[in-house]
Amino acid sequence: MNLSKILAYILFAVSLGLAYYLYNSINSTIQFREKIVTTERQITDKLSVIREAQKVYLEQHGKYTSSWDTLINFIENGTVPIIVKTETIIPKSYGVDSVLVKIDTIGQVSAKEKIFRKTYAVNAADNGTFLGFLKNEGDYVVKGTKSYRMRRESSDRTEEFSFLDKGTISSLAKINSGDKVKKGQNLITFWDYQLNPDVDIKNLAKVPGSDKTFDIFTQQIDRNNIKVWVIEVKDPAPINPERREENEAKNKKPLRFGSKTDVTTAGNWE
Repeated sequence: MNLSKILAYILFAVSLGLAYYLYNSINSTIQFREKIVTTERQITDKLSVIREAQKVYLEQHGKYTSSWDTLINFIENGTVPIIVKTETIIPKSYGVDSVLVKIDTIGQVSAKEKIFRKTYAVNAADNGTFLGFLKNEGDYVVKGTKSYRMRRESSDRTEEFSFLDKGTISSLAKINSGDKVKKGQNLITFWDYQLNPDVDIKNLAKVPGSDKTFDIFTQQIDRNNIKVWVIEVKDPAPINPERREENEAKNKKPLRFGSKTDVTTAGNWE
């Protein structure tokens, strides 16, 4: 075997080695980026649950909690009152309607249901005659699906009205076809998940992709001579190098919601 063949084999082997190195480097970078996206989605799912749980906790107890055990126990075992708001539209002689709002407590619901679900209402669009529901209790509906039929009092025109959100119908008003209804009267109540229901509540404090726990800060502060509560919860060790503290000058801070100085629960991923 002459020298030129030996060199050719060596160069071929080096080329294969470089090709493998480049492929492996590019593939590793792609996989790491995919891991960042997946992990950050899991983190924001948890932060969203923590935020909503703290908001409901504040409604019930008048303060936020910095105890993970307290918050988790509240989510799993707490109850909150069911508040129903009824609006009555009162026409005025000068053409502007007056709205009478009545708020009633009609029972209790689990804190978990309150936190994870969002409830929607379909109210009568106008004064008139109710002509029937177009969906049944327990049905899952999507935006644009027809909800009920009525005849307006003002025009004697029959119309069908649509859902403006998606969800599962939990209750229909006890009303019959031919009954009179008033504008704003509740006809249908339905709900949908507003948060990921698969979030692990027992390990809510743990940051996905690491052995760290979320940093949590709660405190009552004075704002314009009024005592208010503030909260901040953040990822202490971001998987994304661009979100680490030393890179905050780039305005891509660790995932968090709230503030230590402002009355806000906004998340920086939104």
